[in-house]
Amino acid sequence: MTPESPKPATIYDVARAAGVAASTVSRAFARPGRVSFGTAEKIRTVAAELGYRSVDMRRPMAQGRQRHGTIALIIADISNPVFFDMIRGAEEEAAKNGYTMLLAHTRESAVIEREAIERVLGIVDGIVLSSSRMSDAAIRAMAKQKPTLVMNRGVSGVASVVTDNARGMRRAIEHLGELGHRDLAYLAGPEASWANGMRWRSLKEGAHELGMRVTLVECPAPTREGGAAVAEQVLATGVTAVVGYNDQLAAGFMRRAQSIGYDIPGDVSVTGFDNSMVAELVHPALTSVAAPLHALGAAAVRNLLVLSRGVVQVPERPVVLPTRLVVRASTGRPRP
Repeated sequence: MTPESPKPATIYDVARAAGVAASTVSRAFARPGRVSFGTAEKIRTVAAELGYRSVDMRRPMAQGRQRHGTIALIIADISNPVFFDMIRGAEEEAAKNGYTMLLAHTRESAVIEREAIERVLGIVDGIVLSSSRMSDAAIRAMAKQKPTLVMNRGVSGVASVVTDNARGMRRAIEHLGELGHRDLAYLAGPEASWANGMRWRSLKEGAHELGMRVTLVECPAPTREGGAAVAEQVLATGVTAVVGYNDQLAAGFMRRAQSIGYDIPGDVSVTGFDNSMVAELVHPALTSVAAPLHALGAAAVRNLLVLSRGVVQVPERPVVLPTRLVVRASTGRPRP
């Protein structure tokens, strides 16, 4: 548009400047999944330069849907420090892409989770579920209504980003085996937790291969209180090492064991999972499997936005991020 010709730019002006057909310009805004990413970006850039305003230029249009510029992150327990870095990574990635993130806390309840999703379904462009407690079928049904990505869980037919639970737990039991432990207890997470199932299976398989014995202990909640509640029961069995589903359970167990006179790691070694801030706040500092929590949140949002733009199809396999064992003072050799 020029001072001599105040007529606003048209779709044909954009097409000529970008060197594509007018129909390609139309698809780039209405159905970008049918246009290559490079072409769509070129068209948007040219449109912005020419002042073409038939669509909101602040964010991409996808699959003919109205864009809201918001995404939702649904988490199971906002009081659990493991979620802090995930939330930060997700929010930073959303902001970088021009989106606002809504946060919902479900208190480990599938019912509350479903209600929260129903409230935001019409006002967001996509949803990230973290440690979801809903069934696979419910998640798949929701993903048909709105672009959805699951963190910390694999669901067939739904995009997901997970940490390498199997490798992390295998490294933990190898570490305890190298120290000389042969009798272990596993402080289990929620029964509905996909990550808990993966960690327990890997721990059990590793123990079998290494000639160790590991017992599953059900905990009332995946919290410090939950770990403390089963501490005396576990200690009475005479195990020399304990592996927690998460750092919270491991820290709660440690605190209760120390309060009744047990030495960590002299009497019992303790290992957690997630390497959250809790691991360095307890004494002795907690050995823990480190998950890339900030990267997990960022990768979840990044992949969700790609899906929401229709650029790619839902991948068949989860995106798996690596884990590593961080050895601290809570593990040592068992006493003779």
